[in-house]
Amino acid sequence: MLGRLLRPAGSLDLEASELAIRAAMHEVGGVLLAKVLNSDPGGSGAGVKCRAGHAATFVDYRSKEITTVVGQVEFRRAYYHCGKCGKGVVPQDEALDLVGTSFSPGVRRLMGRVGGKESFNEGRVDLEELAGIKVQTKAVERVAEGVGAELEALGQRERGRAIKDQKVVPLKSVAKLYVSFDGTGVPVIKRETEGRRGKSATGEAHTREAKLGCVFTQTAVDEKGHPVRDEAATTYVGAIEVAGEFGWRIYGEAERRGLRRAAQLIVIGDGAPWVWGIAAEHFPGAIEIVDLYHAREHLADLSKLVYGAASAKAKQWTTARLAQLDEGDVESLLVSLRGSARLRRRPKKPCAKQSVTSRAIANACATQSFVARDCSLVQV
Repeated sequence: MLGRLLRPAGSLDLEASELAIRAAMHEVGGVLLAKVLNSDPGGSGAGVKCRAGHAATFVDYRSKEITTVVGQVEFRRAYYHCGKCGKGVVPQDEALDLVGTSFSPGVRRLMGRVGGKESFNEGRVDLEELAGIKVQTKAVERVAEGVGAELEALGQRERGRAIKDQKVVPLKSVAKLYVSFDGTGVPVIKRETEGRRGKSATGEAHTREAKLGCVFTQTAVDEKGHPVRDEAATTYVGAIEVAGEFGWRIYGEAERRGLRRAAQLIVIGDGAPWVWGIAAEHFPGAIEIVDLYHAREHLADLSKLVYGAASAKAKQWTTARLAQLDEGDVESLLVSLRGSARLRRRPKKPCAKQSVTSRAIANACATQSFVARDCSLVQV
């Protein structure tokens, strides 16, 4: 190989050389890993039991080929049989986390990662391109969904402990705890929409609503006085489920993050009834804020209803109201709303500066925050 790579300057294909060296190193690693795995195949038979606790009898050594981060590896391990259960027992598979799978823990972790970030087929392609691991698209789907189920079970246990036992206690109090959640349609396969009515002309549904929520803290403001989310302070939960179930999910996460020790609780949403329903049920007394994006959208819709969609008055009114909103002049905004739409709402009492964006949910990763300078936003 070195002879092929070390050619005169200018004729070396660096990319091909890099990939060739990586493939060779994987081959070497595979040989080494196989020797390690085959160094102790078991077979002593002492104290081996099945999952039911029955004594199992050694039968023979059996081979297994697995896909690892360094390529295909074959090794032998002891096989036992339980006479009472009639099932086989392979202690080595249990010790190596290989029960019921031909993919190593390292490969499954990578498959779960790519499967959770992109389509399963694109994940398969990326695994081969980036790590030299060749698998089938269906395998990525099965492993990713399996990892997701394990994470969901872990999350449920943690949230359950936080809600029922309150064993998860923050190390310090929380100045401001924010809870934000929203829903959006996600494309799903046809069997997932059977019996559901959609928004298409035919009434056929092509999506399911996924609900995503986040919890984060804020203790500081920037040089302009705008609140800044604490670094690495945002955690997420999400699922395709009804609002009632999701309410407990986001509440459990808030409990886990220190809800009971928060000096101030803020719920940010888009103004949808189900959002405020969850807030009322699980976060009573919280400051409720309509995020700026949807507040702007509501103002634009209101102007169309009052003045007509294509009227110059509607555009003029909307521009003025958005300026008031961006400046945090909510009192003046309320006066304008009452005058134009005859809304009978009392102004809310001014409060301390709060973040008023749900962009963390809208983008699931953004960090920009905005502020209503003198008071919280009302539901419009």
